[in-house]
Amino acid sequence: MNKFVLRQSFILFLTATIWGVAFVAQSVGMDYVGPFTFLASRSVIGAMVLLPYILIKDRHTEKKDANPKFLLLGGVCCGTLLFLASILQQVGIVYTTVGKSGFITAMYIVLVPIIGIFLKKKADIKIWCGVLLAVIGLYLLCMKPGSIAIQKGDVLVFLCAIVFAFHILTVDYFAPKVDGVKLSCIQFVTCAVFAAMGMVLFETPSTEQILQAWLPILYAGALSSGVGYTLQIVGQRGMNPTVASLIMSMESVISVIAGWIILGQALSSRELWGCVLMFGAIVLVQLPKK
Repeated sequence: MNKFVLRQSFILFLTATIWGVAFVAQSVGMDYVGPFTFLASRSVIGAMVLLPYILIKDRHTEKKDANPKFLLLGGVCCGTLLFLASILQQVGIVYTTVGKSGFITAMYIVLVPIIGIFLKKKADIKIWCGVLLAVIGLYLLCMKPGSIAIQKGDVLVFLCAIVFAFHILTVDYFAPKVDGVKLSCIQFVTCAVFAAMGMVLFETPSTEQILQAWLPILYAGALSSGVGYTLQIVGQRGMNPTVASLIMSMESVISVIAGWIILGQALSSRELWGCVLMFGAIVLVQLPKK
């Protein structure tokens, strides 16, 4: 594995770690505010975290963006998909179990290479084997024995997985051509606008409720959104989108491990085997070709 691939893989794994731990913040935040309010608040914070860096960088460089319209288009496209995926997941998780939602969401690792076929994104047999291993690992990790009944929330979360797959492929298209931090900032602004519209139409949030949820909102906004999604854009540059989605699906593993370490939730042997298979899948797709 060359240094570039190793660095990009580490960045994407760090992204998955941040997202995995952030699941606790999302769950706690929903105790105080609605899904649109939570999403709007975290998206605004995500954009605000990146704005100072962008202003300082532009002040100390004379190089201007080659195609600002293309950057804006990319940010709006990524932001729209991010909003749709996030709100479907946030609402869907209310009507299904956490484990099932985690498993179904991570199905974007299967959807990315399937959609990629139509976009002429090739995936060799090694990657497909890695996807199969990851699906088995995620099933053992997230699904309880006998919990296969389809619920309303399962459908919403599966739609979320489809949108996340398109989000990954959209980032793969725009990220190499524009400034990654600016692209991320624009996507948060776009996501915040759509979420704020939903908040006004469907919810009646109060300042007191938002302040009660300040800690989970701050974590989800500053780290999960501001840092996490920016690292995703940076880490996906030059990476096969299927490999990138496999690494980012480690979010499910990290969330289980975080629950074990932070909340004292012990891992069963079934869950441990799921983690082992997930790690095996990541190692497999990173092995160099003969």
